[in-house]
Amino acid sequence: MTADARPLTGKDTIGRWLDDPAGSAVIEELLASMGHDRSVLRQIANLPLNSLVGLSQGQLSQEAVDGLVARANGGVMPVEADEPAPAARFAGRTIIVTGAGSGIGKATAARILAEGGRVVAVDVAADRLDALAGDAVVAVGGDITADADIARIVAAAGDTVDGLANVAGIMDGMLPLHEVGDDVWERVLAVNLTGTFKLSRAVVTKMLAAGRGSIVNVASEAALRGNAAGTAYTVSKHAVVGLTKSAAFLYGPNGIRVNAVAPGPTATGIEGRFDSDFAHQRLAPFQALIPPVTTAESLAASITWLLSDDSANINGQILASDGGWSVQ
Repeated sequence: MTADARPLTGKDTIGRWLDDPAGSAVIEELLASMGHDRSVLRQIANLPLNSLVGLSQGQLSQEAVDGLVARANGGVMPVEADEPAPAARFAGRTIIVTGAGSGIGKATAARILAEGGRVVAVDVAADRLDALAGDAVVAVGGDITADADIARIVAAAGDTVDGLANVAGIMDGMLPLHEVGDDVWERVLAVNLTGTFKLSRAVVTKMLAAGRGSIVNVASEAALRGNAAGTAYTVSKHAVVGLTKSAAFLYGPNGIRVNAVAPGPTATGIEGRFDSDFAHQRLAPFQALIPPVTTAESLAASITWLLSDDSANINGQILASDGGWSVQ
């Protein structure tokens, strides 16, 4: 048990576990069994222990993490304090969330549901949406680059769309300009930019009729700099910023707000692998300066704030939810 007398739980950060003698011993043993040392935890010290389940890509189950918690507390599973009741900022509202099957999209959809909203949850992998089952969820398996699927998504929402969170996106293998093939370029731009454009265009029509609405696009740290990703991804996210600002200006007088969130390093299912030795050599020194990884839930907090009336006076802004990376 830690010095502040609170038992260690799966919701505590890895940093707190490492600061506690019993917790540190458990973590050290876990790392040794997986062939790692403490250096791998530098970037994820601010994440809750439970996040290791997703980050391990199947090597570690929730049951195994629960076992670590019990061991750190003398074999007893601690009773965790109840979470405070969420606000009801989305009561009576319908919000479309793309990429809702995992990562930031899933966390955003879950938060909207917890705050009383109805969610049209969209993902190209329809089976991933099963975890969001409930009366307030309309699950739509679809590709946001396909016109027919855009029509199905908008139809599923019904007469009114109060908000749209364009979260779906893919990476580009960190490929530099001279190594980007047409297939990678076209796919990254199609998902990250054209899909966002098409769904926003369809939704804005409904928002204009209602005289209100909020759209939040997920840009990236790569929308703010040139050394965070490959060429195709960086271009796509810079373009998302342009789309955001143009729409915010054009539709602001109609009661429609359009903003974007620029995430930094976040624990999601999107791979940030390097498929280029050239890019790795150039980008690696800057990657070393990246702030610790945060949770998808922390990004969902930023996105839902922009979607809600709490940010009623915010329009056309790019919120860098990046742990301070953008000030470097």
